[in-house]
Amino acid sequence: MNTGAQAFPTMVTPYNTAGEVDYAAAEKMVEWYWKNGCDGIFASCQSSEIFYLSEDDRVRLAKCVKEKADALAAADSSRPAMTIVASGHISDDPAAQVRELTRIAETGVDAVIMITNRMDIANTGDEAWIRDAQYLLDHLPTDVKLGLYECPYPYKRLLTPAMLHWCVSTGRFRFIKDTCCDAAEIERRLAILRGTDLLLYNANAQTLLPSLQCGASGYCGVMANFHPQLYVWLCHNFASQPEKAQEAADFCSMTAFTEALAYPITAKYHLSAVENIPMTLHARSRSDADFTPYHAMCVEQMDRTARRMMAYLEQ
Repeated sequence: MNTGAQAFPTMVTPYNTAGEVDYAAAEKMVEWYWKNGCDGIFASCQSSEIFYLSEDDRVRLAKCVKEKADALAAADSSRPAMTIVASGHISDDPAAQVRELTRIAETGVDAVIMITNRMDIANTGDEAWIRDAQYLLDHLPTDVKLGLYECPYPYKRLLTPAMLHWCVSTGRFRFIKDTCCDAAEIERRLAILRGTDLLLYNANAQTLLPSLQCGASGYCGVMANFHPQLYVWLCHNFASQPEKAQEAADFCSMTAFTEALAYPITAKYHLSAVENIPMTLHARSRSDADFTPYHAMCVEQMDRTARRMMAYLEQ
């Protein structure tokens, strides 16, 4: 795993006109993330609609992203390869979870991400969560780097200090996608993680800058599907250009409220209509009718202002 402040988009899944996963479009998306300087990609995640994909598609999507990212890096030695992490972890049954996580590991991704609400599904307490997580560790290949994602669906299971201390003690975990949206809580978590190999990536734009200032390893979230270059700039320059970083963070904070507007269709509209990546606007997690001309207008306005902000940051 790379270290330092980095930006990871949470990849959406494109579909073709038949409603099937469009892997050619997925490769074009990986190229776009690379072109915009992304340090990594979180594939087969909630933004990818993993709860609506077959296991084979979850695995194939992770493999497609990893292989394309490696090919891009092989053709351009000017920068490190993007770090690819992937989940696909949706089952209730522990044995099925072992199978799906093992299959994701076999794609060669840099870390396999466990969803926190899949352990102790009844949410009874830390001990039960640690017991279930230990079961997975006992049955997964020991050489696989693991991560954790506080996925909001079907409910958000936040990591407690006891859970974090246990994760550190195993030596198996390298990545956390934090969704607590609480700057003070992130600071407390980072205090536990300081000096360890377990890196915290904040999914929340509003708390991103203070979390970076406290030692977070970067951003991993939805909005990098709209203006990834701003998140890359912020993660790479927050310490060296603090005044501009505050302005960039304020911009990202305000625009991130558009997450409420028919996502992931809005991201697909941006990628297709604005960035010219051929794909349909179809999503499996919500009705196509949820996306309106108003949403399209908001996406276009956000893109124009993001480009102006980026031009200012690069002066």
